[in-house]
Order: sequence, then structure tokens, then C-alpha cells
Amino acid sequence: MTETWLSQEAFDRLRTEYDQLSGEGRVAIAKKIEAAREEGDLRENGGYHAAKEEQGKMEARIKQLRELLDTAQVGDAPAADGTVKAGMVVAIRFVGGAADGEEERFLLGSREQAGDVDINVYSSQSPLGSAVLDQAVGAKVSYETPTGRTLTVDILDANPFPG
Repeated sequence: MTETWLSQEAFDRLRTEYDQLSGEGRVAIAKKIEAAREEGDLRENGGYHAAKEEQGKMEARIKQLRELLDTAQVGDAPAADGTVKAGMVVAIRFVGGAADGEEERFLLGSREQAGDVDINVYSSQSPLGSAVLDQAVGAKVSYETPTGRTLTVDILDANPFPG
């Protein structure tokens, strides 16, 4: 499993969601399934199948949250020391190719950390994320996309994520 940086606020928000889903959420979905079972023939019971699908999605989210909470590194974002770290907003400029000169800002971390902030997020395991992780601001790095193309970017800036 991969460690994910989370602020205390994000960790608490996700813990609350996990507690609700794994407690009250499971009880509520079990009641829905039981009520639908009592309606009769399960093969033709849309309410039963919908409740079972909802249960599957909820259990998947519970599992995702459990893994994230178990592996989270909780605390302040890393300090801006000129090196790209998880938990930072990174600014890059594409070099060459169709995107030459285009700039992008993104959070290197987890969608869960971004919360409601409107920002692109790349994990440190993504091709771009792993290419910039632990690199110095000012470095030029290349990475291979899932389609096999090689892209090069200049790292312009890296600052702690304020969210």
C-alpha cells in the first residue's frame, strides 16, 4: 500500500465519512434490503437489486476509506524547500510537442486531500507524479504516458497545498 499525505482536516473528514458508512450506513442499507426482500420474488424485485447495488458501492467506499486512513501520513504539508513532495501544488510547463509552452498546476497527492478545491490531482504513482516527485524546482524531467508517448516538463514551482 502507498502512503498518502493528508491534512488533519482531511483525515478527520474522511474518518467521519468512514464511521458513518460503516455504522449507520450499513444499518440503513440492511434495512432497505430486508424491506425489499419482504416484497416477494427477488428475481423481479427492482428495489432489492437497487439496494444490493447500493450496498456494493458503499462497501467499496468503506474499503477505500479504510485503506486510505490506515496508510495516511497526517500532518502539515511539507515545507517549500525547492523540492517536489506529496502534498504540494506543483506548477509545470510542457516542453516540445503539441502542448509546448502550456502550463499546468496540480496537487501531487490524493483527490481526497483536495476535497472541494477545484484543482487537478495526480498521485505520486501516476506517470507525471512519479516523474516530478523528489525533483528540484527548475528541473526538466521526462515521463512516458500510458499511450507510450514521452513528454517533457519544466518544474516551475512547488508549494504546500493550502487546503
